[in-house]
Amino acid sequence: MKLARPDVFHPRIVLAGCPALVSGDADDDGLVPALRRRGLFARWLSWDDRQTAAADLVILRAPRDYPERLDEFLSWTTAVRHLLNPPAVIAWNADRRYLLDLAARGVPIVPPAPAVGAPETGLVFLGGRASHAFPGEPDFELWDVGFDALHAAAEHLGISASEMLYARADVVGGRTDPRLRELELIGPSLGWHRLPADTRDRRLREFALCVESALDRLGLGPLSRRRP
Repeated sequence: MKLARPDVFHPRIVLAGCPALVSGDADDDGLVPALRRRGLFARWLSWDDRQTAAADLVILRAPRDYPERLDEFLSWTTAVRHLLNPPAVIAWNADRRYLLDLAARGVPIVPPAPAVGAPETGLVFLGGRASHAFPGEPDFELWDVGFDALHAAAEHLGISASEMLYARADVVGGRTDPRLRELELIGPSLGWHRLPADTRDRRLREFALCVESALDRLGLGPLSRRRP
């Protein structure tokens, strides 16, 4: 691949899928072009591909098999150079008891035996900030639960919410009693193709900007290592 600026450092970025979804699912097909428009070059590989370990930054997007290979997966997360979301976030979120940690910090969660068929809204956060939701646009009260869950998770883990590239909070109930069903931090579907085309393009750009910010934070920005 010919680089537009061969005199600057171009971090090797991998979007990580799994053996059954090496290139992710169709919902993520806009990520590589969105990153490229920011001068960032990424490719898809399975998380367990040996080439993934050589990447400067790995972004988990479709590691669908991790629950069946949990010990192997968690060991791998600590072996790659830089991972988003970070390994400590992944390890905590992989254990469903994380919901108890959030409840202890005041986040209203779904009780053990919730009502069947309760409508669910997916709230997507990028870099700690609200991005979009599906289906439709929820009431502020649902967003409040999502924000509370995200920031409670960050406080519990001792990090800033901005260090989480993405998060998806699944919230059920109406505006009078919204509750968190799940906070997904391990490569959840972000519902890009549920958005109108123009909105989708803007949100994909936000994702790319958040990756760019993460690279700068990790010392992997384009000007971090000038080439002679």
